[in-house]
Amino acid sequence: MQEIQIYQVDAFAGRAFGGNPAAVCPLETFLDDSVMQAIARENNLSETAFITPSRTPGADYDLRWFTPTLEVAICGHATLAAAHVVLTHLKPDADAVTFETRSGALPVCRRDGRLEMNFPVNRAAPVNMPPELPAVLGAEPVECYLTDREYLLVFEDAETIRSMAPSITGLQAMAPYGFIVTAPGAGVTAPDLPGKTVDFVSRCFYPNHGVPEDPVTGSAHCVSAPYWADRLGKDSLFALQVSQRGGELWLEMKGDRVLIGGVNVEVMRGSLFI
Repeated sequence: MQEIQIYQVDAFAGRAFGGNPAAVCPLETFLDDSVMQAIARENNLSETAFITPSRTPGADYDLRWFTPTLEVAICGHATLAAAHVVLTHLKPDADAVTFETRSGALPVCRRDGRLEMNFPVNRAAPVNMPPELPAVLGAEPVECYLTDREYLLVFEDAETIRSMAPSITGLQAMAPYGFIVTAPGAGVTAPDLPGKTVDFVSRCFYPNHGVPEDPVTGSAHCVSAPYWADRLGKDSLFALQVSQRGGELWLEMKGDRVLIGGVNVEVMRGSLFI
């Protein structure tokens, strides 16, 4: 029987039971893919992250992410959670960590009391809206964009985003895509930061990845941040993901990269026996 350390971190939230929970398993070497998938299925969180010491020059750890049903190419909140584990427990004197991933090198550093990730921008292109989409969402977007893996759907106001109750089976029928719904943050305040101006709000749905709604999605802001930076004419943004758990993201555009900052709360640590 093998014993594996496991941590659970609520990412993008300053309080327990907010943000997006991710499990993090530090390993000496990666386990068989089927075993890591089984662990992610057992955890039943949006993502479980696995990290191992890296042999890649310039990287500290190799990082992989699994939803309950599949391995994904990029994940923000589980990267933030993995960085929390490294900088809290494995290298507490370090100010930064770099992960080697399927999406290249992803650095994370301490900044202004938060952890800040450096992720690649993924710009969405305007497309014709699938005719069935408004009925599936229960609301009609005013703009429709698409990347290689996600729709970016823009609405007029934040209340539409908050109250949206899409058909998950309807979204699933539009495989393989995920769905980011977003609107201006006018009049919205952050629950944990009274008076803080919100530039935009969003929610994210990934039923084709085994995640009907993702509570807070760092990687989705690789898509939404460049859109709102262009629309609002500003490179520094504050975003609120208005899922039931909710989460706060500090964003800064840097050319073809976006800096994504957030705070974390560690809520559990223990051992996994396999």
